[in-house]
Amino acid sequence: MESVHNYLLNFELRENSNSYTLFENIEQTENQKTDLQYYEKENIKIPKYINEYWTSKQRQANSIHEISYRACFKPQLPRFFIDLFTKEGDIVFDPFSGRGTTAIESALMNRNFIVNDINPLSIILAKPRIKPPTIEEIIQRMCTLDLSKELKSDIDLSMFYHHDTLKEILNLKDYFLHTETDYIDDWIRMVATNRLTGHSEGFFSVFTLPPNQSVSQESQIKINQKRQQTPNYRNIKEIIINKSKNLLKDIDGCIRQRLYKIAENSIFLNLDSGKLSSIKDECIALTVTSPPFLNIVQYAKDNWLRCWFNGLDHKMIEKNIVTVKTTKEWSDFLEKVFKELYRITKVDGHVAFEVGEVGNGKINLEEYVVDIGLKVGFKGIGIVINTQDFTKTSNIWGINNNSKGTNSNRIVLFRK
Repeated sequence: MESVHNYLLNFELRENSNSYTLFENIEQTENQKTDLQYYEKENIKIPKYINEYWTSKQRQANSIHEISYRACFKPQLPRFFIDLFTKEGDIVFDPFSGRGTTAIESALMNRNFIVNDINPLSIILAKPRIKPPTIEEIIQRMCTLDLSKELKSDIDLSMFYHHDTLKEILNLKDYFLHTETDYIDDWIRMVATNRLTGHSEGFFSVFTLPPNQSVSQESQIKINQKRQQTPNYRNIKEIIINKSKNLLKDIDGCIRQRLYKIAENSIFLNLDSGKLSSIKDECIALTVTSPPFLNIVQYAKDNWLRCWFNGLDHKMIEKNIVTVKTTKEWSDFLEKVFKELYRITKVDGHVAFEVGEVGNGKINLEEYVVDIGLKVGFKGIGIVINTQDFTKTSNIWGINNNSKGTNSNRIVLFRK
């Protein structure tokens, strides 16, 4: 079996015009040398490779990725492993798709994909970006929408929105719930869902938390009181068009054609990740994913306002999303997922399974993942720890990433 040492120690990842080039002999470059350690347990000895294998810069990926979602990884992570382990036309899989980073990066790299998420918001946020309309199509459709009708909201949102802004939101929501949508409508809904709340003039709401987390009405009232603010009018058509321009700025005709072609052969699923019977045996070349965090992120609760806008019951979604409090519960859940991953992975196919650090680094979840993967039949070929510098996003939350570990990626690699 070819060692992951040959995959990683002998290559350096560089970035050039949003694409990566691999240079041999990492030890001879200006970058720091890879720190090689080992995870050892009984008869298990798996190498750990510690270095910065992909950029920590936040704005280096394709612009179409710029949609916020709780606990999502950067596009550079799936790109690294897609480039390493697959060729054009292969199928890449993500059982916990979230905002669709793996799907979009696969399509940009001309790989087919199957992605899944138990939260239906995932499809709403991801699928439209695989078939993006032109900005001209978006502007033309926005001009046809009548957002002036007086509609009554079923919940009080006055702490987030000016009356006239809320009126426009209600009209847009009503349009989507009563219209057989096409790819242009789906794009507009995706952008509107992402612009509902945030901390700048580019969002529909008054100042609140960053857009990957919606606070409760009660919490927003306290924010308004503390900041002495009241919601001002925001023109949602202008905001949607401006955000669309930003998302599409890297999408030229060639890339759009590639995305449309991949969209024809790729699949979005909304299933329990431990029950993937609709995916046939041994068809996946690579899985790149990150599972739900251990007792940290409440995905449905954080997205309650996005669910409301899309006519979804966030409480029902929350019942379906696995929230575990112990490593035993987490491991039991992931064992079911890994059994399915083993079934659907091709012989010589790979799994790159990213986990976050918890307990200030005292709980090494990657070691639990190693045990689970080996138990179901995979061969463990390494643990990659991608270390990164402090970033702007982490500073919003007052967290020092280098000490807390929130800006490091820990990926367990398997081969079937």
